Amino acid sequence: MRKLLILALVGLAAQLIDGSLGMAYGLTSSTLLLVAGVAPAAASASVHLAEIGTTLAAGVAHWRFGNVDWRVVTRIALPGAIGAFAGATLLSSISTESAAPWMAGILFTLGAYLLVRFARPLRTDRVGGRLRGRFLGPLGLVAGFVDATGGGGWGPVATPALLVSGRMEPRKVIGSVDTAEFVVAGAASVGFLIGLGTEGFLLPTVAALLIGGLIAAPLAAWLVRIVPAQLLGAAVGGVIVLTNARTLIRSAELGGPARPAVYALLAAGWLAALVLAVRALRRTRHARAEAVSATPSAASDFASLAGPDDLAAAPAVAAPVELAATGTPTPR
Repeated sequence: MRKLLILALVGLAAQLIDGSLGMAYGLTSSTLLLVAGVAPAAASASVHLAEIGTTLAAGVAHWRFGNVDWRVVTRIALPGAIGAFAGATLLSSISTESAAPWMAGILFTLGAYLLVRFARPLRTDRVGGRLRGRFLGPLGLVAGFVDATGGGGWGPVATPALLVSGRMEPRKVIGSVDTAEFVVAGAASVGFLIGLGTEGFLLPTVAALLIGGLIAAPLAAWLVRIVPAQLLGAAVGGVIVLTNARTLIRSAELGGPARPAVYALLAAGWLAALVLAVRALRRTRHARAEAVSATPSAASDFASLAGPDDLAAAPAVAAPVELAATGTPTPR
């Protein structure tokens, strides 16, 4: 009973992280199961079965808070399901541990880029145009495959790639990735069912993880809506760097004082990025406050000099100022 309670708390914490950062539910849960001695395929199968329920709850919560871009969801979910099914079928028969260091290196690089990018002031305008299907399709395919073979990875692959593109608000990136994961988790579960049978799923573990995740899903969707994009991006980058550093350090077989020294250096870099992000956020808010305070006087001066026809066009003149004052900053 105590073990199931601990697993429920892990599921709650994992979903809180996943729902607010767009990643780490599968990674956190699978890591605990592997430490407990569960076989990799069984751990991934159980986590993905639990994710069917948690991602459904998270998707509904994100949709209600306006965090979902359905165009992006439809273009990454189906390729992601194909990749997840293929990965689950493969993991049921062979090991993919040799590919872990290479993927960890890619994710580590993306995380470091996000740390650097979000440590600087963000612009209020986004890159023009929309994300194309020829980018979203392969992204979903790769992310789904990595997710099924690694017991987690849909968020760490998909979320950084969409954030780096700069064409979506961070909260919508996270909401869309979490919503699409429902389809991916379902496809992976079908693949594991075919490859392992029903005995491959640890049902008490699945239930405990599911209960904790369902409790945390609404709170996480609310949290991602109010957390500033500047801090959110820096937090995501740090999670990616530290998470994948563990795999890289193990593959490099670092031991003795080298391992804690590397972790300390990475943690210091993450802390520095967060401090810089806070400073940049304060400067941005100060600039917005000045713009808002200057708008009434500017409108008054305009009204005293302009005629009726000019006043009719005033909302069009003030609109950019209002957008700059209220828009959510996103990376370019």
